[in-house]
Amino acid sequence: MVDIPRQGYARKKRIKIILSSVLLLLVLIAGTWYVSRLEPALPSVDRAAIWLGDVEEGPLAIEVRGPGTLVPEVETWIAAATEGRVEKIFVLPGSTVNRDTVLLLLGNPELERDTLDAKLQWEAALAELEDLEVDLQRRSLEQQARVATVEADFREKSMQEELDEELAKSGLISNLELRVSRLSAEEASKLHQIEVERLNIDQKSVKARIEAKQAEISRLRGMYDLRFRQLDMLKVRAGIDGVLQQLTVAVGKRIPAGENLGKVAVPGRLKAQLRIPETQAKDVAIGLPASVDTRNGIIPGQVTRVDPAAQEGTVTVDISLSGELPPGARPDLNVDGIIQIDLLEDVIRMGRPPYGQADSTIGMFKLVPGTDEAVRVKVRLGRTSVSLVQVLEGLHPGDQVILSDTSEFDDQQKIRIR
Repeated sequence: MVDIPRQGYARKKRIKIILSSVLLLLVLIAGTWYVSRLEPALPSVDRAAIWLGDVEEGPLAIEVRGPGTLVPEVETWIAAATEGRVEKIFVLPGSTVNRDTVLLLLGNPELERDTLDAKLQWEAALAELEDLEVDLQRRSLEQQARVATVEADFREKSMQEELDEELAKSGLISNLELRVSRLSAEEASKLHQIEVERLNIDQKSVKARIEAKQAEISRLRGMYDLRFRQLDMLKVRAGIDGVLQQLTVAVGKRIPAGENLGKVAVPGRLKAQLRIPETQAKDVAIGLPASVDTRNGIIPGQVTRVDPAAQEGTVTVDISLSGELPPGARPDLNVDGIIQIDLLEDVIRMGRPPYGQADSTIGMFKLVPGTDEAVRVKVRLGRTSVSLVQVLEGLHPGDQVILSDTSEFDDQQKIRIR
């Protein structure tokens, strides 16, 4: 048989190949375009690894928080009134004492010697005063005797003068004799006046000398009393009724005057001393309400003192406790306290994110309802509290946001929640 060639077969085959190539090219172009239009896969985060919060509407208590300790409301430090060496300790910390309880005994031989010297000087001055009074009394009596003698002579000569005047009138004596009698009476009068003035001066001198000696005795008695009190203060007493909290000395230690020896506190009357960060303490004022968590109960209270100076970045605030103390409350117990600065009525609020500061604008992820996605929104914050923050713009009541740190997604506008 002879093969008969088919007319047009090669041409049809070429057309078929060209159409297949064109179709394949179109498919590749369409696929490329579709792939280019696809968005990259969203980063995801595990729901259990994030902290979600709801946006709500209601009151917002503006509060500040700080750690602190319980301290006695009434306490006193006992200081050494004079220098001495600790010879004996009678009471240990934790013991109940009254104001006259002797806590410890100090020794000071120099003070004991000075006290004895002061006593001897005072007693010697008393003896000198007694001798002075006897001597001055003797001299006063002698002067009084001289005055009496002179006065008697003066009276006698005055009477003689009167008699001579009568005799002169009768011509029984001469005028010369009368003049002599008058001169004698005048001389006796002047001598009497001089002795009386001398007696008055002596009496004033006696009074002045006795008063001077009494002043010296008072000075010496005061010095002896001071030394005696200092000697008695070597018996260190509690000073108030309470419980001995601390003793800062040991037997044998040399104590300078003025050094603190221990502390006594009145039991059952405690207050809280909180350490508020100085950046938050600017609005704390006396009278603001507070609450103190003793970890065995929460006690209401009130701010009674704000330290005017900051130490190590904190301000000390005293809280007077008005509630009953729970069991186990004792001085130096660690506590946490919250002070309410203000109360805002009917505001939009949410949990406070760790990176949210008052009066700032931050980016947050808000959950899209009905999906597993969250989109970034800008949120303007207002005033902050311990755990809540005011929302001014960007969110509405009912929204749910991610409150935990999302800084690893700062370059993302949307994330997926698994």
